[in-house]
Amino acid sequence: MAGCARDTVPASGQRVQAGAVAPADTDHFGAPLPMDARFAGRVVSLNPAATEVIFALSLQRRLVGRSRWDAFPAAAARVPSLGDGIRPNVEAVLAARPSLVILYATAENRAAADALARAGVRTIALRVDRMAEFHALVRVLGRALGDTATAQVVSDSVRRTVDAVRARTRGLARVRVVWPLWDRPLLVVGQGSYLDELLGVAGGDNVFHDLAAPSPPVSMEEVVRRAPDAIVTSARGAERMRQAVGWRAVSAAREGRFIIVADSITGRPSVNLGMAAVALARALHPSVAQTWP
Repeated sequence: MAGCARDTVPASGQRVQAGAVAPADTDHFGAPLPMDARFAGRVVSLNPAATEVIFALSLQRRLVGRSRWDAFPAAAARVPSLGDGIRPNVEAVLAARPSLVILYATAENRAAADALARAGVRTIALRVDRMAEFHALVRVLGRALGDTATAQVVSDSVRRTVDAVRARTRGLARVRVVWPLWDRPLLVVGQGSYLDELLGVAGGDNVFHDLAAPSPPVSMEEVVRRAPDAIVTSARGAERMRQAVGWRAVSAAREGRFIIVADSITGRPSVNLGMAAVALARALHPSVAQTWP
């Protein structure tokens, strides 16, 4: 969450705003991207979306380390955990003897990328906050790991599913929603997040779409003022909001108008994006969900 809420700072010092896709030949820190698989014999992935893509490419045998956040797929648990993906323990990463380390491109990871480079380890640092960035990640990893054909299949499959959901919800009445991400401070989905994109695909309108950040902080008074039709959250989140005094001021919470989606499906911008779009569309439009294939 903290990483998603910040800009990145590449080597040039120029800030990269959320939603910016890295150039074809450099990552978001300005480092040259690997053009072949020479550096991919031993891979540490500290980017959960990248870890999931590596499994989707059936190249998990290359993984010698992951972050403690990498929970998907379940088989990722068999890869040694090296700790946090933000401000990682560089000594622990180097102890795994990686030839390539994949990082999430937040400014907080710049020092780690520099330290790994000084140790002679190649890095790929990319943001994955938007759908376009997911597809860019798949392309980069396909090239870096030596399987561009499978990478194209993975990317095309996700795109087709998302496009099919968008076509199915076109013309349906839009549901105005707020999607809280954190309680203290109150953070919600903003325009810079793939979750905002998923809402649009699935037939919803994010009442905080006008805020550019992926997870901007807002006040409860502002949520009340924007009067969402419903609140998108998990089952656990809905129960918490039912009991929270502050949320009683929001009519959607007070009246139990919750759109329940599983964090395990929507919580990461990776190969599950198509599944997340389907699940969200079904939750937003239950009256027509039963007619869907």
